[in-house]
Amino acid sequence: MRKEGMEVKQLIIVISAFCLSREQCKSGSQEQEWNKMFVSLQEFAVPLALGAGCSVPILYNLMYIIFQLGLERFHSVAILGFNSPEWFISAVGAIFAGGIVTGIYTTNSPEACHYIAHDSKTDIMVVENQKQLDKIMQIWNRLPHLKAVVLYKDSIAERHPNLYTMEEFLELGDDISESTLNDIINSQKPNQCCVLIYTSGTTGKPKGAMLSHDNITWTSAHCSRAGGMQPAEVQQESIVSYLPLSHIAAQIYDLWTGIKWGEQVYFAEPDALKGSLVNTLKEVQPTSHMGVPRVWEKIMEKLKDASAQSGFMQKKMLSWAMSLSLEKNLHGSNSSDLKQLWTRLSDYLVLAKIRSALGLSSCQKHFSGAAPLNTETLYFFLGLNITLYEAYGMSETTGPHCLSGPYIYRQHSCGKPAPGCRVKLVDKDTEGNGEICFWGRTVFMGYLNMEDRTKEAFDEEGWLHSGDLGKLDNDGFLYVTGRIKDLIITAGGENVPPIPIEDAVKKELPIVSNAMVIGDKKKFLSMFLTLKSVLDPDTSDPTDILTEQARDFCQRSGSKATKVSEIVATRDQATYRAIQEGIDRVNSTATSRVHCIQKWIVLPRDFSISGGELGKTY
Repeated sequence: MRKEGMEVKQLIIVISAFCLSREQCKSGSQEQEWNKMFVSLQEFAVPLALGAGCSVPILYNLMYIIFQLGLERFHSVAILGFNSPEWFISAVGAIFAGGIVTGIYTTNSPEACHYIAHDSKTDIMVVENQKQLDKIMQIWNRLPHLKAVVLYKDSIAERHPNLYTMEEFLELGDDISESTLNDIINSQKPNQCCVLIYTSGTTGKPKGAMLSHDNITWTSAHCSRAGGMQPAEVQQESIVSYLPLSHIAAQIYDLWTGIKWGEQVYFAEPDALKGSLVNTLKEVQPTSHMGVPRVWEKIMEKLKDASAQSGFMQKKMLSWAMSLSLEKNLHGSNSSDLKQLWTRLSDYLVLAKIRSALGLSSCQKHFSGAAPLNTETLYFFLGLNITLYEAYGMSETTGPHCLSGPYIYRQHSCGKPAPGCRVKLVDKDTEGNGEICFWGRTVFMGYLNMEDRTKEAFDEEGWLHSGDLGKLDNDGFLYVTGRIKDLIITAGGENVPPIPIEDAVKKELPIVSNAMVIGDKKKFLSMFLTLKSVLDPDTSDPTDILTEQARDFCQRSGSKATKVSEIVATRDQATYRAIQEGIDRVNSTATSRVHCIQKWIVLPRDFSISGGELGKTY
């Protein structure tokens, strides 16, 4: 099923099933993921959507094949590829067959793939293309449980035993014993693991967070409802799937919530994060969209670059419209009738066209998660009359535990706990900041094969400790203020939270891409700075070319530099002076001298995944 005029390879609706009725999924009941999927597709699915490959017979067939090939109970089916219908049906088929679905990042090295596949006892591996297959071929002989590999995009260049294309794989299950399938399904329980999410191994080896059927069904039903998602009989929601499905945020939002509420799920091109996402959004016109802060920042940077190249009157009109919209969104509609009229008029004449150009003209809910939004990004989108609703959680809470929405919103807050969830703060300081702890049905089962790490994550009362710092206001809205491990303890014993300082520097200095405070056990604070540079369209690695916004900063400062190397190699006097002035302004607002930046250095290259400074979910 697709919209007329769209390329099938670019946009495919996989699931368009009405959600279960309230009687079928009461808030207090527990449910297995297979049951929700089966009832949705069997009773409420839009027939055309099933033509995309997500139908009950195909899922039953896939389930049977997976079982027939030797998937053992609680072993995994690992999926290594970009978002696609094949990713979805492989995940659901694995769960139908009594297995566990495990996503692997496409950027993982062969050794990283080996660790996850070995740790999760992967029996079947589903890979996208030859590039990913090559990784698995290097490690197959070291994976004792691996029984079959399925290639779903490319054709097989060199034949190997137990290597199949997706078409060949589906043909293996012609003879389906329904009683066998029913036995497998009926043996599953809500408290059993069905999804594994591997966390980034920043403090050691990656940890496999075990999520149960109940974790998935509860979160997809109640957290999404709290965020304002509507069932298909009320409003047909449509979304674009582009963030890695191996991350719990995308998997919950794209796949499991899609099944629950009957969303139309479209797939972007694999190069979505390299520039094609906006093209997809323009064609789909989604009703809801989720991005991590870096995605929203990239959109902001591109719009600023485009504005810098526009004519004088266009700049003035945009500035005028955004200032009116920002004022309305920050302070409400308490202005005069005339000003309200101008605000509505400017939105119609200017801002609506920008939202349309971004593919967000029909979007009613804009979500951001995985990291806090900075003030610059938040205010920029408020200026476009786009409210970014922040969500907060972790892999261990099945994604969102607290979230904002159209009716639960405060600026800079990640909202309130979802239904059935609780939050408490422990070890609070004098300003009310304490460690955020979670309780509720979003909380995971534990870490696979890591009993000691699981025990460390929970306290004696069963609360999951996040390692994040936060505070609650009088109305129960949560504000994330930092990480306990990020807290800098100087040589003098003073505690300094670095994130507010880093955010303040980036706000003062639009040339700065990343700011990193260092000073643990030191006499004073120092800072690493990186400059905004154009990303390579093929690798997404930072190049040496400054962005338009960074070049504008240089020009206003009296510098002619257009490259990062020109600034760093010569310590460009004008640019360095402007940076120092910005840091001086930040220092002037510091609560004490201990919080001031005494030294700083500009690094020759921005942070990146390939450079090792950023994780894959950044």
